[in-house]
Amino acid sequence: MPGRLRAPTGRYGGKSAEQRQAERRGRFLDAALRSFGGAPGYRGTTVASLSEAAGLSTRQFYEEFRTLEDVLAELHLQVNAWAEEAVVAAALAAEGRPLAERATAIFRAYAANVTSDPCRIRITFVEIVGVSPRLDEQRLARRARWIDLICAEATAAAARGEGAPRDYRLAATAFIGSVNGLLHDWSAGWVDATLDEVVDELVRQLLAILRPAEWEPGGPRGER
Repeated sequence: MPGRLRAPTGRYGGKSAEQRQAERRGRFLDAALRSFGGAPGYRGTTVASLSEAAGLSTRQFYEEFRTLEDVLAELHLQVNAWAEEAVVAAALAAEGRPLAERATAIFRAYAANVTSDPCRIRITFVEIVGVSPRLDEQRLARRARWIDLICAEATAAAARGEGAPRDYRLAATAFIGSVNGLLHDWSAGWVDATLDEVVDELVRQLLAILRPAEWEPGGPRGER
């Protein structure tokens, strides 16, 4: 009956094509988090095994990604985005608090997020390393975002008279290495400490960078 015909809506089971595609992509990424971040790891995973873990077909995989490296690249960015969201939220909540309290809140949020799932730590600190020049560049670019964040916090602290005014980029780069190394070693069971103790140590290191022995608290430039 012509009067009752309807144009195709592109919906199936109440979901649009875009929703179904996003759901499939999410299933591949969830399966990759477990496979890359656990056993067998990125290098031991195949397209077939990842598709099976996701409950999807290899044909559907190639509809979403070109290679497993593309999956790892997207997953690495996602894991970092989750951590950054937690840090930004903690920074906003700690607005106006003294530097030590603010730094502690921020690092607790970061540490809690990245250590909430061992797979996230392995993706961030292990599986992404040495895969390809492309992913090495992505890893360093993502690290640069964390360096920028630390530099912004340090510069703001100096402007408030809570730290020494200087260029913090080199110090922030070195400090990021300490953060990554300590959290990775803690998660691997090589550091005999609680997570709060790890965070407290990182805060002490950061405060030592911001407040060297020769610095005198006072105004925006450290004058009395």
